Amino acid sequence: MAREIILDVETTGLDPRSGHRVIELACVELVDFMPTGAHFHQLIHPERDIDPDAERVHGISLAQLEGKPRFGEPQVVDAFLAFVGEASLIAHNAPFDRGFINWELGLTGNREIPETRWIDTLPMARRRFPGAYNSLDALCKRFRISLADREKHGALIDCRLLAQVYLELSGGKERALDLSPAQNKAQTRAASGTADYGARPRALTPRLTADEQAAHEAFVASALKDGAFWMKAL
Repeated sequence: MAREIILDVETTGLDPRSGHRVIELACVELVDFMPTGAHFHQLIHPERDIDPDAERVHGISLAQLEGKPRFGEPQVVDAFLAFVGEASLIAHNAPFDRGFINWELGLTGNREIPETRWIDTLPMARRRFPGAYNSLDALCKRFRISLADREKHGALIDCRLLAQVYLELSGGKERALDLSPAQNKAQTRAASGTADYGARPRALTPRLTADEQAAHEAFVASALKDGAFWMKAL
């Protein structure tokens, strides 16, 4: 069972080294590529002004953050770290989110989350669609993912959209006919008494007799003639 976390932040500006801070943090849990419904979401007071250009993007004003906790308060940093655990973190243009998260963690005396735990969907999209515009909006439109609920950038809605994009970039819904988490599958098998024997090591021996094979070939030759398209591929 693979547990991963989709993560997104909204900020006061572009660079934490210039004093910019996180003002919204959201995480969505995935198990075997599928959202479980568990999520973490928190608005955060940045203790500084918000750049007008940033506010135009996410629509969050400093007035809306009055009374919200600071990042260093337990209900933010401790709750965030507990929710994430040791899971991999998935973000679109991950260096941006990683830079802000690790800067905030450093300010609170916590260890940074190493780069090896981050998965960046932007280079995944560039490999899939070289030369194309690969913003989150563009990918949603390309994969026909509805943007009806998204008026401005928001961390939680962006996480939910990215979860759908990540599934498509990882192989799409055709990865398996049954998209329920592996744990649910195992529980279903246990409840029904059905064993899971894993992949078959070799193919079964054909059970068709020589007479049956000859009868089938005669039927194809007489009834289908040149219409048996699979014979043309042999």
